[in-house]
Amino acid sequence: MSKILAPGVAAPEFTLKVTPDQQLSLSELRGNPVILAFYPADWSPVCGDELALFNQVLPEFKKFRAELLGISVDGLWCHIAFAKARNLHFPLLSDFNPRGEISQKYGAYRNKEGTCERALFVIDKNGVIAWSYLSPVAENPGADGILEALEKLPK
Repeated sequence: MSKILAPGVAAPEFTLKVTPDQQLSLSELRGNPVILAFYPADWSPVCGDELALFNQVLPEFKKFRAELLGISVDGLWCHIAFAKARNLHFPLLSDFNPRGEISQKYGAYRNKEGTCERALFVIDKNGVIAWSYLSPVAENPGADGILEALEKLPK
């Protein structure tokens, strides 16, 4: 398992594609908390369950004005099809080219497999990591840790 970035570290800036003609930069979300959910692969059973759970909990995240972003090294078209099939209501960002560049900056890249770790980050309104968690790849980490971290953020 990787060593992911720890709380207290400034979250590395990134700009990734959300659609073929739309990009999203982390800095665009400054002023509100951001949840980054790195996951190994679209269409895998555990990832599908994890992201479906986050989709269900999205209204709770919104109570904290938090934005949820899913990130994997899958291609953009794969993300689009997966999000549509699973009826996801949050962006999936493609860390495809160069493969895993952003995942590596967060310590959430699995070099041997060429995929992301199952890693979660809560970033505060100032762009600093407030909480991070690395889950075993075969386990759905759930949303409790994210919600606890959001509750602890200064208002």
